[in-house]
This record gives sequence, C-alpha cells and structure tokens, in this order.
Amino acid sequence: MYPELFKLGPITIRAYGVMLTISFLLGVIYIYKMSKKKNIPFDPMLTLAYIMIFGGVFGARLFYVLFHLDEFKNDWLSSINPFHSGQFGIAGLNLYGGVVVAVLLSYLYIRRNKLPLFATLDLFAPTVGLGLIFTRVGCFLNGCCFGTPTNLPWGVSFPVDSIPYYIFGTEHLHPAQLYSSLYGLVLFLILHWRLKHKLFDGQVVGLYFMIEAIFRYLIEYVRYYESEMHFSFFGMEPTYNQLISILLFLLGLTIYVWQYRRYHHTQMPLAKS
Repeated sequence: MYPELFKLGPITIRAYGVMLTISFLLGVIYIYKMSKKKNIPFDPMLTLAYIMIFGGVFGARLFYVLFHLDEFKNDWLSSINPFHSGQFGIAGLNLYGGVVVAVLLSYLYIRRNKLPLFATLDLFAPTVGLGLIFTRVGCFLNGCCFGTPTNLPWGVSFPVDSIPYYIFGTEHLHPAQLYSSLYGLVLFLILHWRLKHKLFDGQVVGLYFMIEAIFRYLIEYVRYYESEMHFSFFGMEPTYNQLISILLFLLGLTIYVWQYRRYHHTQMPLAKS
C-alpha cells in the first residue's frame, strides 16, 4: 500500500490519481492508433473519449455517493470537493456507476453526431480493459476495493492506518484489486484481438458486456463491501453490483445475438426466383 507518491508544495499526488491518468492517456493513444488503422476520423473519437472519461468519473462518484448517503449527510460539499485535509482528489468511486453514465452520454453523443453506434462502441471497448490494468493497481496502492479474508498463500495484509486494517486487522485478504488488474489485461487482449478480426459491428462491445458481467459477478464473492451495498433476496444477500452484472450480461447477449442475426441475414445468398 502506497497511496501518496509525492508532494507538490501543499498538494499531495496520490497513486490512484496517477494510475487513472495513465489509463486515460493510454486509452486515447489506443483510440488514435486504431482509428488510423480503420480509416475512422479521430476528432469525433477524441471528443467521445473526453465524454467517456469525465462522464465515467462523474457517474462513478455519483453512484458511490448514492450508496453511501450517511457518509455525506452532514457535509454534502465533500461529495464533490476535491480539496480536503491538504490533499487533492476524490476518494470513493463506483465502477458500474461510471460505466452506466459513460455509456448513456456516449450514446447521446453518437446519435446526435450520426456516428455508427456499434462500430464506435466496438472501437472503445478494449480501452476498458486497458484502464482496469492500471486503475486497479491504483486501488491496491490506495488500499481501497480490497478483498475478504483468505488462507491462500498470496493473501495480503494492509498497514495499521488503512481502512482494510480497521476492518480486518492483520488478517490476510484476497488481493481483489490485483485480480481485477490481471483480468483487465486478459480482457484487453481478448477484445483487441476480436476488434482486429470482428465479423460484425457490435460483436466486440457485446462480448465485453458479457465477459465483464461474469467476472464482476464472481469477484464480488472475494471483495469486501459495506452493508449498504447488499440487499436481501429470497434468503440471499447479493450486492447491487451483482444485480447490475446480470442486467449487463443480458444487454451484451442481446446486442451480440441481434447484430449476429443481422450479419447472418446479409450474408445469406439470395433465393433463386
């Protein structure tokens, strides 16, 4: 755990913020290179990248606040104020909140500018995996998004002044952040390969939604959440993220099947009269 990298005068530069910035920059570079290869104008893609970035951060923060209202009820300004205790940054983000808002705003921009919807989303899908590689390492350095206790030999413990220590003490925990980072690498490689060899528009983003949903549903079993993130359902206590995962999988499956059928229909030879 190494949440603070260095200081610039009174401002502390945090590891998570640096990793988030790296992921954004690499994502833009990836979009630039793939746009050139596919002869797609880069300017609207760059604008869309900014919309995804800032919309994603806004959505991630919004959903975190909505699920932790008690934390901010006496100081609502702290939910949006990046300056606190001599530090710069906002602690507390919800990944799926970022995905939901980023996809919604992206859809509106794509429709308004009459861009091909699924072809555009396909282009951006691999950047999510690319971003997870670095942002989840940032989570590990920051001591957030940590796992539950484990006896596995790669379990990790966190220092005394950290939130994981406050909750679990010296117990060894699943390095859930590093699981997610490794998953991000695998996700990027799969989606990048599929983008280069895709058969139809929507294949990559549909595949992304389904893979992401499966992984996120499973990682919830080894990741710690506050009670606010759980709800009761017929004797079970899934997290809200698991519910969103199910909906995300159905969305991905719908896109994949719908677009495949359209592609298959266009490939069928015309019947002889």
